[in-house]
Amino acid sequence: MSIRGLKKKQPKTFKVKIITVDAEMEFSCEMKWKGKDLFDLVCRALGLRETWFFGLQYTIKGMCTWLKMDKKVLDQEIPKEDPISFHFLAKFYPEKVEEELLQEITQHLFFLQVKKQILDEEIYCSPEATVLLASYAVQAKYGDYDPNFHEPGFLAHDELLPKRVLRQYQLTAEMWEEKITAWYAEHRGIARDEAEMNYLKIAQDLEMYGVNYFPIAQNKNHTDLLLGVDAKGIHIYSINNRFSPNKSFEWSAIRNISYSEKELTIKPLDKKAEVFKFFSSQLKVNKLILQLCIGNHDLFMRRRKVDSIEIQQMKAQAREEKARKKMENQRLAREKQLREEAERAKEELERRLFQLEDEARQANEALLRSQEAAELLAEKAQIAEEEAKLLAQNAAEAEQERQRLEITALKTKEEKRLMEQKMREAELIAVKLVKESDWRAKEAEHLKQDLHEAREAERKAKQKLLDITRLNCPHMVNYPQYLPTDTRDTNFDKGSIKLDLKDIDLKRLSFEIERERLDYLEKSRKFEDRLKELKSEIHALKLEEKQSGLYS
Repeated sequence: MSIRGLKKKQPKTFKVKIITVDAEMEFSCEMKWKGKDLFDLVCRALGLRETWFFGLQYTIKGMCTWLKMDKKVLDQEIPKEDPISFHFLAKFYPEKVEEELLQEITQHLFFLQVKKQILDEEIYCSPEATVLLASYAVQAKYGDYDPNFHEPGFLAHDELLPKRVLRQYQLTAEMWEEKITAWYAEHRGIARDEAEMNYLKIAQDLEMYGVNYFPIAQNKNHTDLLLGVDAKGIHIYSINNRFSPNKSFEWSAIRNISYSEKELTIKPLDKKAEVFKFFSSQLKVNKLILQLCIGNHDLFMRRRKVDSIEIQQMKAQAREEKARKKMENQRLAREKQLREEAERAKEELERRLFQLEDEARQANEALLRSQEAAELLAEKAQIAEEEAKLLAQNAAEAEQERQRLEITALKTKEEKRLMEQKMREAELIAVKLVKESDWRAKEAEHLKQDLHEAREAERKAKQKLLDITRLNCPHMVNYPQYLPTDTRDTNFDKGSIKLDLKDIDLKRLSFEIERERLDYLEKSRKFEDRLKELKSEIHALKLEEKQSGLYS
């Protein structure tokens, strides 16, 4: 046998691309693989054990179809592309997510798919519920809210609300973020899997959760109804109302479901009840409806039976995993709490250190300021000392000046007293001079009167002498030269004596009067000079007193 013959032929393969809600994977599949082989490969890659909820979906001719598990992949009507794309999605939904979803990966895949359906408006949700769901989604993604880390705008790139809700209310992105953050802050301490489970627990109560809708008609010509298939049964809706069904068939009340071409028949368990028949647009739609009905019915019946060993093991493992995670979360919470306390203590120490450093810096600055102030005070003290010396010197000078002024004031007072005394003396002298002047005037008047009387007497004496002369020598008038010499001389001598005596008295009197007048003029001149000197002295004293008052 040749070496080439010993080698096994490599099987032919084709490539597929598996698209999950948040990832993409590529696999090489053998040509003979069935749908279950590919599905098991994807589940192993994902670590998924609750496989009965999921399936591989593809789109052909605008219609979504699920890959059949019991047929070869290439024998099914799949897209002719390389690689062939399949979407790994939840095909069936649990009635109670908290009881049926055991694995964390299963829960996470459901969370991502239901969240996408709500955002794409395949599941209707009220605006209030969307904000609450968005807060759980943020908690699952970001963990506990930290205002120091989650600053305003941290949700700007996250799609959290349906566009319908954003259009319905005239709110800015910042306002929506504030509303979501208000709920998000209250979820502190909730782990990611708990947040996702809380999201699903709220979503499972929505009317459109887990329902697959198909247009149907009660006759062949009109499609005026919708048929919905979910985990609880089959529901009939009006075309404009997907919330409240007009008629419902629970799985426990259905005996048989069958189709013939486009006609689908639902037979109730009660044989007396009316059989419901309707028509779909295509035969493929009836096949898809029947496939979903069979799968949901099987799960419905399984939930009401005793769990298989595999399910029991999975539930036990899930409980152990939850307990372990709970303990782990508690341990992490304690560690986080201790870390936060340590961080707070560290922050407090850092704050205290910073405060102490700041206090030390302030103390150093205060010390420097104190030193500068001390130096400045020393300079000021020196300046003050110099100023004190200068002031003391000025005080001494002022005291000397004060004493000088006192002396000057005393001198001024003495001079003033002397001046007043001199003024009084001058007044007395003036009075005396006035009196003397009056006396001299009176005396001069008397003298003038005496002079007048003397002159009158002289005139009378002369007249009398002349008369006597005429009587004694009547002829002497005409002949005076012939008088005897001795007689004439004798008589003349007598008269001359009398005349001379009288003249001497007059001259003496005139001389005395002239002398008195000259003395009076001289005294008057001296008195005027003295008065002028006194006025000058008084004026000088007044100026000195005025200057002394201004200086003081």
